[in-house]
Amino acid sequence: MKYAILALAVGMTTLQATAALCAPASASLRAGAARIDITPAKTQLPKGYDGINDPIYARAAVLEHDGRKAALVTVDIGAMSDATWMAVARGAQSLGIPSANLMLTATHSHSVPRAIPQLDEKIIEALRQAEAKLRPATIAYGQGVSHININRNIIDPKTRRWWEGPNYEGPSDKTVAVISIASASGEPIAVYYNYAVHAVVNGQLDQVSGDIPGAASRYIEDSLGDGAVAIWSEGAAGDQNPIFFQQTYDLRNIRIAEYAKRGEDISNAMPPGGVGLDRNDPRVARLMAQQRQMVQSMGQLLGEEVLRVGRDELDRPEVVPRIFGATKTVVCPGRVRTDTGRAGYPGTYVDGPEAPIRLSLLRIGGIEIAGVNAEVFNPIALRFKARSGSSRTMMATLTNGLAPTGYIPHDEAFGQHTFEVVSSRLKPGCAETAIIEGLLDLEQASESN
Repeated sequence: MKYAILALAVGMTTLQATAALCAPASASLRAGAARIDITPAKTQLPKGYDGINDPIYARAAVLEHDGRKAALVTVDIGAMSDATWMAVARGAQSLGIPSANLMLTATHSHSVPRAIPQLDEKIIEALRQAEAKLRPATIAYGQGVSHININRNIIDPKTRRWWEGPNYEGPSDKTVAVISIASASGEPIAVYYNYAVHAVVNGQLDQVSGDIPGAASRYIEDSLGDGAVAIWSEGAAGDQNPIFFQQTYDLRNIRIAEYAKRGEDISNAMPPGGVGLDRNDPRVARLMAQQRQMVQSMGQLLGEEVLRVGRDELDRPEVVPRIFGATKTVVCPGRVRTDTGRAGYPGTYVDGPEAPIRLSLLRIGGIEIAGVNAEVFNPIALRFKARSGSSRTMMATLTNGLAPTGYIPHDEAFGQHTFEVVSSRLKPGCAETAIIEGLLDLEQASESN
């Protein structure tokens, strides 16, 4: 607790805010959306990649009310680097979008190379195209439920140690939060939807893929038609896997066995891609085909729930959709791990540098999107939403850069030797409180502006 107090005392390093004056009619809102293909050519793929399974995109929506603009952007990449966030923020400012009003999120697909050619320029182009399409619009919010995610940390029944697998009793938020943006005459412009699940199903294919977020967004866009853009928002998925994930475990074990034949034990590590899977092996081919089917199935299931919420569950806030954005940095004590091993055993550590965590809040009328630039465990988001002053609140993680923290577990999880906890570069006892209290501070600032 003393670390949390310290973080709030010294970590409040930035506070940027923009707010619009109240206007009498929600019709003053304008919106536009765009999608840009960022799929690299096969010749641009790094070593270890076998090809393209499905295309990847940068998707953007720009909102404007009373001269104040905001942007919701999500990119099919593993993480949003600080360099990309800063470059896109500069590009957004040239379009009249303050950096505090930008929510730039990674889908966290594990099937995308770290380097995408001209990525910054392509994201900014998506913003330009969205801004150029601004037209009178309405905005609405709704919530649904999807059961394609599950807590992924369990006690292995054989070793009695922490390992990865479906924990049906573990904390797992099933909420699908949906923001629907439509033209004044009702045509869909964009859907911004938030859900907590790791995009890891296609990770063993060694091919570029948008995974579940890509499949869900393509399905929604195909269903809505007329150029509507479906923008995924990564929820607090630090401890959440797809509920059906067995093919990935099986393929991982095949890789582990292949390394063992060469005398290398990687059973307590993440097998590297590109080695140890013979695609001519009938079992490997079957498992890979099943992975592709699972991504399409879960993407369609999630997409159907987003569409159902759009039909049946939307709540059009009575308040004027004024735009407010703010950012804040909190700081927590850090640590450096001195041993190795993926999970099951306590790590050993020495003191490390302090770890800054960037928090963001974008408010559009009564709708709130809280951003954290790291992988956050599910209970932190649940506890923040329970204390939020709005019932239309979601948490978007891996948003607006990348904290040097690694995973951010909730306080109780630090007593578990899961791979996320032992690899976290945070000392226990700070981050959960710092994030929740910091976001609540931004929320309070939004209410007073």
